[in-house]
Amino acid sequence: MISWGTILYGAALSAILAGAAFAVALRLTRPVVILTGAIAAAAGPVAWNAILRAVDASEFFVDAPISLFPVSWQDTGSGIFTLAASCLALGLGPLRNDPGQHVARYGLLAALAALLVDVYLY
Repeated sequence: MISWGTILYGAALSAILAGAAFAVALRLTRPVVILTGAIAAAAGPVAWNAILRAVDASEFFVDAPISLFPVSWQDTGSGIFTLAASCLALGLGPLRNDPGQHVARYGLLAALAALLVDVYLY
């Protein structure tokens, strides 16, 4: 079963990657948007992995038999929870006056960061 140390490590990496992606790829100059996206990218995996840990759902940690992209249900859940967390945090927070498509794009970027961290870094 996944340990709290591993959960927090993955969340920190997700936050760093999402924050960097927001800052570099999207050229955001608003630090509050970068910070909100990074926090959401950490919160999503923590929430999902805490649920898996609480119910002892070890079967979610089986990687797909695709060597290039060995994604598991656990990885997918982290991405989905991050998408929800980031869209809510950004849409109700610093991007509340932006069009929904902008919020969705930023949410997808944060979710992709969390998914890639889960698949490849832990």
